[in-house]
Amino acid sequence: MTPVVGYGQNIVLPNSRQINWQQAELGVVFHYDLHVFDGKKYNQTRNRLVPVPDIQIFNPSQLNVEQWVLSAKAMGAKFAILTVTHETGFALYPSKYNPYNVSQLKFKDGKADLLQDFVDACRKHDIKPGFYIGIRWNSFFGVHDFVVDGAGEMQKNRQKYYNAMVEGMVEEICSNYGELFEIWFDGGASHPDKGAPNVLPIVQKYQPNCLFYHNDQLAEARWAGSESGTVGYPNWSTFPYNFTGSGESAPKPIYENGYRLLKHGDPKGPYFVPAMADAPLRGAQGRHEWFWEPGDENAVYPLAELMDMYLKSVGRNATLIMGITPDDKGLVPDGDFKRMEEFGQAIKELFSKPIAKTVIEGLSAELKLKKKQPVSYIMIQEDIRHGHRIMEFKVEAKIGNTWKTIVEGTSVGNKFIHKLETPIQSSQIRLRVLNSIAQPKIINFSIY
Repeated sequence: MTPVVGYGQNIVLPNSRQINWQQAELGVVFHYDLHVFDGKKYNQTRNRLVPVPDIQIFNPSQLNVEQWVLSAKAMGAKFAILTVTHETGFALYPSKYNPYNVSQLKFKDGKADLLQDFVDACRKHDIKPGFYIGIRWNSFFGVHDFVVDGAGEMQKNRQKYYNAMVEGMVEEICSNYGELFEIWFDGGASHPDKGAPNVLPIVQKYQPNCLFYHNDQLAEARWAGSESGTVGYPNWSTFPYNFTGSGESAPKPIYENGYRLLKHGDPKGPYFVPAMADAPLRGAQGRHEWFWEPGDENAVYPLAELMDMYLKSVGRNATLIMGITPDDKGLVPDGDFKRMEEFGQAIKELFSKPIAKTVIEGLSAELKLKKKQPVSYIMIQEDIRHGHRIMEFKVEAKIGNTWKTIVEGTSVGNKFIHKLETPIQSSQIRLRVLNSIAQPKIINFSIY
């Protein structure tokens, strides 16, 4: 097949926030809330409807937020996100706007601020901090899908109060804790035209370098259609919309066909909206836990499944975010920490020393070895700063006097990793770009 370069498509470029986020590749999100301390299995439906009877159950005896961050470091995460509020509405910092917060606790005499502890630990250990804010549901204030319960004038006044409270919290979070890497609104943040809080301009004012995820006005990243920690292939960072919506608020092409568009993107999309793959670390044995629950230590994913998840997320041009569950003592449990450490070490051992590697700007690249060696993994990376350029490619190995195709693909983006079902023995491996929209900028073609 004769290589084809260009067919009239504009190259869609990421902004600096998206570049940093895609290149980070691996992050964590720590979920912590009042119900971690109630000794019961998490029930999301109940949690959204029934306020926690006694907030004083929040009393971790060994709280060590730095230990949480060290678990992220051990996993090789480049960024970490902390839930500021979730569906109870309880805030993990002393807010002037939200009275339902840690300042009302006997714990630490009401002087706790988990957000400050978190950002301090992140910066100490070279992890980029971010925050997750839940405003769609709030059982304490009676908020369901952004709307405060009630009717008539009372409902309007309470909605106005809630919106002002949320906007005040977002301003506090964005202005009091230094530079942030990502703001994640749980389920999105709707749209002020629909009566929801107007959060986008606040984030843009106080955190111009922070990735915004997301509301009905803007999504600088997209959820990849499942909580499996994987994305489909191909996975393009380009997308038909510059927002994604949530559930029924999303355009029909986004949620139809099992979220196919979210899972794959669109090679001709006019917006750069890269994919996020997320999954809880405790997602094995039929469990799916974003919060710690008692007696579920065996729900931590086995290392082999985590490695497969990595290949099908980071290795498919997505950023992987693992959900970590600090326990009622205030620590990431030993077994979870150990598995995170094993995961980080396995990635490092597998991909830190390639058999051969090259950088090329063009349509082909070849790796020549001094002798035949077994090859199990192929890695390709485009310089994502210049957007997706490769549209179709193949990798071939020379077996005897014949070039044999060992992998064919379309999307590359920030990183493409392919694991061969059976290792091949060869001393020559080559990459051929068959179709691209501009001269490919390949910063890494390597074998392992």
